[in-house]
Amino acid sequence: MKQEHVEKLFQWIDETSTTVSHDMNLTYLEAVAETLDVLFNDRPFEDMNKDLSTKLTNELTKINKNDFEKEEVRKAVQLAILKGMKGATQQQHLITPDSVAMFMGYLASKLFEGKEDLKLFDLASGSGNLLTSVMNQLEMPLTAYASEVDPTLIQLAVANANLQKNNIEFFHQDSLRPFLMEPVDFVLADLPVGYYPDDVQAARYELKSDEGHSYAHHLFIEQGLNYVKEGGYLMFIVPNFLFDSDQSKSLNAFLREHAHIVGMLQLSDSLFKNEKHGKSILILQKKGPETKKPKQALLVKLPSFKNPDAMSDILAQMNQWFSDYKATQ
Repeated sequence: MKQEHVEKLFQWIDETSTTVSHDMNLTYLEAVAETLDVLFNDRPFEDMNKDLSTKLTNELTKINKNDFEKEEVRKAVQLAILKGMKGATQQQHLITPDSVAMFMGYLASKLFEGKEDLKLFDLASGSGNLLTSVMNQLEMPLTAYASEVDPTLIQLAVANANLQKNNIEFFHQDSLRPFLMEPVDFVLADLPVGYYPDDVQAARYELKSDEGHSYAHHLFIEQGLNYVKEGGYLMFIVPNFLFDSDQSKSLNAFLREHAHIVGMLQLSDSLFKNEKHGKSILILQKKGPETKKPKQALLVKLPSFKNPDAMSDILAQMNQWFSDYKATQ
């Protein structure tokens, strides 16, 4: 992967999106989605005005989408999305930091080492950054599904996946409603944190709150377990306070009954502006007749990704842990 390719493609997306945003009176993020679609289709859309069509046709002569690798496309698109989200109020919910997405790809490759093919599902896919990052690191045939309720984010995710040539089937819906799909091998998500407003829908879940709104992040974990096979794995980015909240007693009891906790990896505080926004990666395995609880769960506080020595020590310990874990499964 070449950094200059990432910069070249980002600059093209950024400048073209600014033109589209101005001409079509769209937000910058909506314009990025339109720009990515134009790039993927190699031509402007028929409903665009003549002046904009001429500008875009001219811009398309300056770039060839086939010159870029998947990861170059993903990183360039991510930079444009981050620029568009600068003004967004809930920035910490909207895009998974790149180092974390890459690290989850590494963990997934360890969990599924030697597997012939894999079905995976991102329950809260946002702009598709986490899912495509993980997919780009897995070395096997993949069938991927993703769900997102926000119309702009799902348009970005579809365009992002198309340009990376990643085949993903998207569901544009509330991820806590039922899906028409078979269970998968692997569920992942950067969980939305907070209350879920639809009490009627929440009532279908074991983890519903006895009074008031339920926690969305708890319901997402239960929904993940609904759509993963027995023996399948789940990997979630969760708030550090997941097991210390007022509703965590019921979450603990639910997980003891339905899953094995395989690991909990606390991310470095340096990734978050505020300690109370700190996150961890939770790895679960859905219980089945053949599954075994790990002798020792993988419990790690990760150093900063910018500290290569500390990181390589931790990775060596984790590689050993995965070898031992796989040998007992």
